[in-house]
Amino acid sequence: MNRYGPFNWILLVLSSLVLLFLVAPLLGLFIQTGLGEFFETANDKEVQASIWLTVWVSFSATFFFAIAAVPFAWLLARKSFPLKSVVHGIIDLPVVLPHTAAGIALLGFISRDGLLGKAASSVGLNLVNNPAGIALAMAFVSLPFLINSARDGFAAVPERLEKAALNLGASRSRVFFTISLPLAWRSIITGFVMMFARGMSEFGAVVIIAYHPMIAPVLIYDRFSSFGLSYARPAAVLFIIVALVVFTILRLLSERRKSVVTKSEYAES
Repeated sequence: MNRYGPFNWILLVLSSLVLLFLVAPLLGLFIQTGLGEFFETANDKEVQASIWLTVWVSFSATFFFAIAAVPFAWLLARKSFPLKSVVHGIIDLPVVLPHTAAGIALLGFISRDGLLGKAASSVGLNLVNNPAGIALAMAFVSLPFLINSARDGFAAVPERLEKAALNLGASRSRVFFTISLPLAWRSIITGFVMMFARGMSEFGAVVIIAYHPMIAPVLIYDRFSSFGLSYARPAAVLFIIVALVVFTILRLLSERRKSVVTKSEYAES
């Protein structure tokens, strides 16, 4: 086939348009931000605190919920049970919900009159306008990414390996931690990074739960609505750079982990 035929040219043009659509707004954002404005914003204590709050709360929410979400994903990949399709639909629901609606639903659950809110209030914790409430809002909208990715990873693990280990006398927990988890590790890491990224970028649900303390997306919106585009733009650029650095580090660490696992598997073979 002629590599420069009409079909390939059509694909090239369409792909270029899609790529341009994704790159152009970000490139314009960076070009229109002056260095003086950027460094002034970078030295702003409020901006620094907001970005740090966003990163550590999102990571904490991802790490905490992963403890339960990863075994749940294995259960979904390996077990059949009544209404399983309904459970899959419930898991995906936060992705398609308007996030302000998700925030309102969550607010009714964690406010002082809500089920979880009452329990937290009994120990002196108010989840509204609190980093813990922000973490719950982030997790609510981003958890499907981790569950679905981990589930697909476990589903790709040959079940015969798990059954062989069980037949040789290994316990179910040992099979999970020595066979299922290591072989599904790549998908789990991908889901972890996706959940972390989605949590960092959440605005709609978080702004319902906690306008203060401000995470970075809320701070950017607050600056835009109060002072206009020119005041919000440097904060947006800084947040994008920080997010890019964080995700690059996570990707490098995950690639290093993949390399170690692959070498270990090769040595064992």
